[in-house]
Amino acid sequence: MKPIKMVDLQTQYQNIKTQIDSAIQQVIDSTAFINGPVVNDFKQDLEKYLNVKHVIPCANGTDALQIALMSLDLKPGDEVITPTFTFISTVEVVALLGLKPVFADVNPDTFNINVDDIKKLITKNTKAIIPVHLFGQCADMEEIMSIAKENNIYVIEDNAQAIGADFFFSNGKISKSGTIGDIGCTSFFPSKNLGCYGDGGALFTNSDALAEKLSYIVNHGMKKRYYHDYIGVNSRLDTLQAAILKVKLQYLDNYIAARQKAAAFYDKAFASEPKLKIPMRFAKSSHVFHQYTLQAVDFPRNELLNFLKEKQIPAMIYYPVPIHLQKAYQHYVKAGENYPISEHLSKVVFSLPMHTELDEEQLEYITRSVLEFINK
Repeated sequence: MKPIKMVDLQTQYQNIKTQIDSAIQQVIDSTAFINGPVVNDFKQDLEKYLNVKHVIPCANGTDALQIALMSLDLKPGDEVITPTFTFISTVEVVALLGLKPVFADVNPDTFNINVDDIKKLITKNTKAIIPVHLFGQCADMEEIMSIAKENNIYVIEDNAQAIGADFFFSNGKISKSGTIGDIGCTSFFPSKNLGCYGDGGALFTNSDALAEKLSYIVNHGMKKRYYHDYIGVNSRLDTLQAAILKVKLQYLDNYIAARQKAAAFYDKAFASEPKLKIPMRFAKSSHVFHQYTLQAVDFPRNELLNFLKEKQIPAMIYYPVPIHLQKAYQHYVKAGENYPISEHLSKVVFSLPMHTELDEEQLEYITRSVLEFINK
């Protein structure tokens, strides 16, 4: 059996090595390392895949979130509602821009932002909501967009973990994750479902006006070279990374199918085990399984992870401390506010290896080892 990795980028690369090497060599031969033609080619390919009017490439997913907020002309102290059970980037950029993060709890089954919490948290100062499509499936974007429209609030989708997921509206419409809100943001970090070989990110929007402004902000706020109409940043997607992503985008649906197949194997092995809670599938969204995240029921999670480590099986905890309990963000939490679901999840969730190259022998070994510990 091959060694088991949390993410097996090496084998994935070997399977597309000829195409990747050729794409990289073409960029090197052209020496167009910044804003080379392939950046625009990838942008157009991704627009077609997502069925969105505009993709604006940038340097990473955190930049994408920051640039999205910068484009909305928000003022210091304006409130932005975010889940507290997520990676730090979602909230980090809000605080960095002098805005006020307002934390919402999440649903205990999907891990995504609780819509009822959003409704309770809206004030006259609320200007934006950032739902996170955590672990690979969408938050309830139909309800969130309805709330946002009713209250004249922007929606920025944090789509770093769910690119390629479909959202199913009650009227039969299907949209790709990240294309539903005013702006969608994603990361091309190497371990993502669509990952490059370094840092990379992008923004999505169907608004011509926002797309124009975003495209200026990512490049120092320039409309014309050396003429700066906006305060901007330096956040460009490298041509080398765009070339790699252009190749890998062709395989994204195959990668998603491979992850879903692995998830189905895990489901079958664990579904009848009362000490494990398998990931819930939200009816309004497909699940692209950036992570396969279980909940431990009445057993010591960390002891299981140590047992798996002895078996040479990697496993991870995403996320061990909700953001409202992080030292840097506690002053944003008012006395008496509590987030019981997020705090509970941080104590019980754990993620097993999930990537495109998992084979049945590895999956069998992983599931057998988990059940061995639970039933010993």
